[in-house]
Amino acid sequence: MSTIPKQTAEIFKVLSKGQFISSNSSNPEIVRLYEVIDFEDNYDILREYFININFVLEKGDEYYYFSRQEVKQDLEKKIERAYKWIDYLDFLKTFNNAFSSGLRFQISEIVTKLKIDADLETKLESINKDNKNWEDSVKTIIEDLEKESFIELCNEISGEYKVLASFKYLEDLVMAININNDEEEVQQ
Repeated sequence: MSTIPKQTAEIFKVLSKGQFISSNSSNPEIVRLYEVIDFEDNYDILREYFININFVLEKGDEYYYFSRQEVKQDLEKKIERAYKWIDYLDFLKTFNNAFSSGLRFQISEIVTKLKIDADLETKLESINKDNKNWEDSVKTIIEDLEKESFIELCNEISGEYKVLASFKYLEDLVMAININNDEEEVQQ
C-alpha cells in the first residue's frame, strides 16, 4: 500500500481555502507542495485520500486545486463568481493580450494604460460598482486575484506582481463557454 505524503495536512490547508498550488509560485513553500503532489504517484494517492472527505484533487496545467460536488445554492454562488472572473479576465486581457502565466506587472502600469485606452476604461467602469477611483478599482481586482492565488506579489518594494500558472484555470473557464451563434437565432 502506498503511503500518504507527510505534507498532506499542509496541502489540505492551502487547497481547502479555495486556493491553488502552482508550480511557478514565488513562495518556496507552495512550490515544495506542488513538487510533493507531482512526485511519482502522489497525485493518485492524495486524490484517493481527499475524495473520502468529499474533496476532489484536480490537476490543471502546472497547478492543483480542490473541487467538490455542489448543492444548487452553492452552484449559483459559483456562477456569480465565474461572471466576476470573466469580467476580470476580459479587463486584464484588454490591458495586455499576453496577460497569462509568468507575466510580471505593476498596478501603476494598468492605471497608466487606463488614461489612454477608452476600451480598458469602459471595462473597468462595468466592473467598478462602487465608483472608486481607477487605482482603487484596479487594486480591488488584483487583491481578489491574489486572495484566490491566481497572482502573487513578488516584490513588495516595486509593487510587482506575477501571474501564476493557476491563472490558466480562468482562461480555461472562459474557453469552455460555448456560445452558439446560429443564423436562425440572430434572425429572431
